[in-house]
Amino acid sequence: MPKPAQYRSGSIIYFQGEPADKIYILQTGKVSLGYQDIENGNEVRDSVQPGEFFGVKSAMGRYTREENAVALSDATVMVFSVPEFEAIAMANTRIIMKMLKVFSNQMRRVHKQVSKVMSKEEQQPADGLFHVGEFYLKNKRFSQAKHVFSRYLTFYPSGKDAIQASKNIEIAKNSIARFGEGKDSGAASGSSSAASNSSKITKAFSDAVSLISQGKYQEAIMAFKSIVDSYPDTEIAANSTFEIGRCMFLLEKFEESIKFYSTMLTKYPKHPNLKETMYIIGQCNEKLGRQDQASAFYKKILSIGGSDDDSTIIKAKRALSMLAQGA
Repeated sequence: MPKPAQYRSGSIIYFQGEPADKIYILQTGKVSLGYQDIENGNEVRDSVQPGEFFGVKSAMGRYTREENAVALSDATVMVFSVPEFEAIAMANTRIIMKMLKVFSNQMRRVHKQVSKVMSKEEQQPADGLFHVGEFYLKNKRFSQAKHVFSRYLTFYPSGKDAIQASKNIEIAKNSIARFGEGKDSGAASGSSSAASNSSKITKAFSDAVSLISQGKYQEAIMAFKSIVDSYPDTEIAANSTFEIGRCMFLLEKFEESIKFYSTMLTKYPKHPNLKETMYIIGQCNEKLGRQDQASAFYKKILSIGGSDDDSTIIKAKRALSMLAQGA
């Protein structure tokens, strides 16, 4: 039988890329679905209203989630397994019609985006597309640059700038690995000032981490916030954001930690510390007496997978075992 589930405002219902085996119908509250626009690679958000369902395509198609689902307010949803949803849909033509309407709207939106992209390609020849990529690269917008140069190679694999486009993709990838998705001074130039800046950032991060080891969690939070403010949209800012949430947990500010991490994962859905973040959220829920929600996060960690010696996987398994023993 389908079961109701409660999600607090800011909670993650499911993540992009995780296995899909459940379908949801929103009863109360608001839910946002975040996915990547096929035209420019930017994030787009759709709102789910009470009475609407979500997570259907990936669950019934047996492929991973294409979007993040986040509760925008305290929300109640009905959770169906695929067989349960199929049985109810077959017995209720209204659900089938509503499902067709949702899919029709989605297909119309995709068609509109594709048409927009194709019309732009007709108006903008290979040279123009390549220059757009150069503009993004020059302005340190590495994710968009990689996206545009990849499109250039898709449409013009033998274009006169194909070799340079491939090189620019590698530059963008390396810059993303070093500095994150956004801007950072000197990221593509490799200048000595960039190296000096990188050293300064690394020292600031190291000093902030040392405050944690000394038990000075509030001071550590302020130090990490300073890094995030000074070097936004960099990988070290993402790591600093994770450490802020961890400090909140160590200060036993469990609700604050959960809300902070939920916001962080909305901004960084593929955060390098994703599994560890989910583990801490699970721990926060345990401390607050929400065993079911804690268990759900531990299970999400296991669904992402990893090697047998992955410390977070080991901790999640141990936590689930302890919850089972206490049930």
